[in-house]
Amino acid sequence: METQEGVSKQSIRERIWDYMESHDIADFPRPVHHRIPNFKGSYLAGQSIRDLEVFAGTQEVKVDPDKPLEGVRFLALQSKKTLLVPTPRLRTGLFNKITPPPGATKDILRKCATSQGVRNFSVPVGLDSSVLVDLVVVGSVAVSEKGWRIGKGEGYADLEYAMMVSMGAVHKGTPVVTIVHDCQVVDIPEALVEDHDLTVDYILTPTRVITTGCARPKPTGIMWSKVSCEMLTKIPVLRNLREREKQAGKDVTLRDEPGSQQPAPGPIRRPQDRPQTGPTSGCQRLEGVTGAAEGYVTWTQPWKTANSVTSASKLSEVP
Repeated sequence: METQEGVSKQSIRERIWDYMESHDIADFPRPVHHRIPNFKGSYLAGQSIRDLEVFAGTQEVKVDPDKPLEGVRFLALQSKKTLLVPTPRLRTGLFNKITPPPGATKDILRKCATSQGVRNFSVPVGLDSSVLVDLVVVGSVAVSEKGWRIGKGEGYADLEYAMMVSMGAVHKGTPVVTIVHDCQVVDIPEALVEDHDLTVDYILTPTRVITTGCARPKPTGIMWSKVSCEMLTKIPVLRNLREREKQAGKDVTLRDEPGSQQPAPGPIRRPQDRPQTGPTSGCQRLEGVTGAAEGYVTWTQPWKTANSVTSASKLSEVP
C-alpha cells in the first residue's frame, strides 16, 4: 500500500481502514473505522514481543487498552510484570495498575487483559506514585519502517507519552513498540510528522519484527501551546500537571488561552451540545464538544488541509 500525492494523515487512516475491511483482515470489533484496528493474527503478532530483549528486561510496562494489544497485556501479566493501562480518554487519571487476584490462573489473567478485566481488576495510579515505565506499547492505524506513527486521530497516545515525560515516568531512551498488521506498515511522508508525534522503535506484525532505528526525538514533555482549553476541562490529570509545571516556572500558556500566539480552531458543536460558561484558568469551559484531544495532534480537524501534503518537493522525501 503505497502513499500517493496529496496524502494526509486522515487519508492514510481511511485507506487502511477500508483495505482491512474489504480484504477481511479486520477482526472484532468491527467495523474498524475510527478505531485502532484489530486484525486477524494480532494475538500472534503480540506474542513475538517475548523475543525482544527490551521486553525481557522490563519490570513496568505501559500497554494501551486497544483490542489488538490484548495479547501483550496478557503476556505482561503472565510474565509477572507490572502492567499499567491508560484510563479511557484520561477521564479519571493517567494509569490504572492491573492487579490480578492472588493465585490467578491463566484463564483469570486472560480476563484481566481484556477491556472488562482492566475495569474490574485495577487500581488507579496517581501523579505522586513512583512509576518508572521500562517499555511503552501503543496501538497504531499506520506506521512506517522509519518509526513514524499515525493513530486514530484523537491524540491520546501522544498526550499520554508527553504526560509520562512530564511526571518522570519515561525518559528519552524508553523504547516504544507497536503491534500492527503488515498492511498497516506504509510509507508516511516526513512532512506529516510533527514534534509532538510519538515515534516507535519496534514494529511487530504477524510476519515480521522491524527495528526502526528511529533517530527522530520523541516528545520531551507536554507542549502546552498545542493543548486546548477544552482538553484541560475534560482531563483532570492534565490540569494537575499544568499547575505543577506552572509552579515550577514553565510557560504553560494554552493554544486558545488569552496571550497565546497559536491560532485557535473553532470547536465543533452538535445541536444537543450545551456549553457552560465560567472561566477555568483563563479558559472558557466547554462541555459536550467533540474531539477532546484532537487539537494536540493538529490545529484543525484531521480531514481538513492543514495536515495534508500536496507539494511534490515534499513528497520526494518519501523513500
